[in-house]
Amino acid sequence: MKFKKLVPNIFYVDINDCLRLFLDCLGLTTRHKELKSKPPFCLLEKDGLHINLFENAELANEHNPEFRLVTKNIEEVYLKVSKSHPGFLHANLPKITVRPWGAKEFALMDTQLGIILQEW
Repeated sequence: MKFKKLVPNIFYVDINDCLRLFLDCLGLTTRHKELKSKPPFCLLEKDGLHINLFENAELANEHNPEFRLVTKNIEEVYLKVSKSHPGFLHANLPKITVRPWGAKEFALMDTQLGIILQEW
């Protein structure tokens, strides 16, 4: 058995809350969107990464995911994000920090989702 990719489904009370983080801050692009459908949803992508975003208050209140984005240029990502969208920097990890396991990391947080950016 071989897997090629993991595509998470992420639920928000208001899908517009996450679009600024993913599109403006992290530079993903919209592959498909249905903001007026029931439920509203968007398919986003960048560099082979795919994320499905859904507006569903019930599921959003049950699931507050956290995931990691691995990069080979964390300093570049941090510089861009910290200058353009400093409000997304997570209070617990707002600067690049070498973690005990050896990875360099910093974190972002929007209204519902935690994202740790990581370089090994």
